[in-house]
Amino acid sequence: MVILFDLDGTLIDSTEAIVESFYYAYEKMNNKNPPKKEMIKSLIGYPLDVMFEKNGISKEQKFEYVDRYKENYKKISTQKTVLLPHAKEAVLMAKEIATLAIVTTKTGKYSKVLMQHFDLMKYFDVLIGYEDVKNPKPSSEPILKALDELNKNIKDDVWMIGDTILDIQAANKAKINSIGVLSGYDSKELLLKFTKNIEQNVEDAIKYLKFK
Repeated sequence: MVILFDLDGTLIDSTEAIVESFYYAYEKMNNKNPPKKEMIKSLIGYPLDVMFEKNGISKEQKFEYVDRYKENYKKISTQKTVLLPHAKEAVLMAKEIATLAIVTTKTGKYSKVLMQHFDLMKYFDVLIGYEDVKNPKPSSEPILKALDELNKNIKDDVWMIGDTILDIQAANKAKINSIGVLSGYDSKELLLKFTKNIEQNVEDAIKYLKFK
């Protein structure tokens, strides 16, 4: 069995670090019209350049904003990120029954730093970040790359656990199972809209993870 975890909204809450770094980027770029916090939060899970572009930054400038964002994020990420409640317990339980990997649209370098900071990286055999693929989620490429590096395939009882429709869409395209969690940024209604066979998925997840 293989369990693939998303990061933001699934295992960690880095909202404060993300929002602060967004505002830092706007300040450094002398942009006096930063988006509201709720707008930034609604896009967490997408690649940074997509987030900036969806907030009105031009294609020509968006990577400059990303660079400014990263200047701040790398300084504050560990101090302003927390594990979500029961995230560590979930990882430890999952490790007892499955091979684990992380599949995220965060930069892999910063993701590894965070997981090492929380002493969780040792439980994951592979971490696929934004820079590791040409097409991030909702493409199936990050999932398939993780399975390739694990020397697994979609027949090996694979599950993607995430908090946004990007995770669910990527799982659907990769033809693997998915579980949408409500600890993050997308609503139950939206996750249900994109999740296939959710009742069976939940039943199987309860059985596998031994929840009561």
